[in-house]
Amino acid sequence: MHKQKINKLLIGTNNKGKLREIKSLLPKKIKIYSTSTFNLGSPVENGKTFKENSLIKSKYFSKKTGLLCLADDSGLEIDFLNKSPGIYSARWGGKHGDFSKAIRRVYRELSKKDKNWKNKKIKARFICALSISFLNKKIACVIGKVEGHISDKPRGKNGFGYDPIFIPLRKRKTFGEMKPSQKYKMDHRYQAFKKIRKFL
Repeated sequence: MHKQKINKLLIGTNNKGKLREIKSLLPKKIKIYSTSTFNLGSPVENGKTFKENSLIKSKYFSKKTGLLCLADDSGLEIDFLNKSPGIYSARWGGKHGDFSKAIRRVYRELSKKDKNWKNKKIKARFICALSISFLNKKIACVIGKVEGHISDKPRGKNGFGYDPIFIPLRKRKTFGEMKPSQKYKMDHRYQAFKKIRKFL
């Protein structure tokens, strides 16, 4: 299947920020479909890892549409919080995926562990698992990571999710303060994309 050149691809996400970012990484010659075209809800993500959840999504959306599907599962791991929120990153925002609520929860949990956490460097990383499936068959599944730390307050209006509180290694700005074009060239999705590109 994947020996042929792919010319049609469904992006298996209902998250507009992810859709925008993945679209910007894909070769222009590929015709992109989104889940909203087919009015599809998301499957239950009951995997134990980013990879498992990514495959649940790519297989589910592919079976629903008969299209080859690229899906992402990603999140933020904070070492100080035993790698939470991890695969529950989106769920920390409640059922409407409100990330300002999720960010408040991160700060609350950090303060619970150490009220002086702002004086420390709180190590964190974004992780992204990208998978491509066709119907029930996995074609590829890779992981990308970007290391960094948590800023002491949310900064910047760009990006989505936890971007306003994540400062990548050797940078001063949060992902939320960076231009999308700058962020897209270095983040976890891009790292994963570099590995999966050969399948496209």
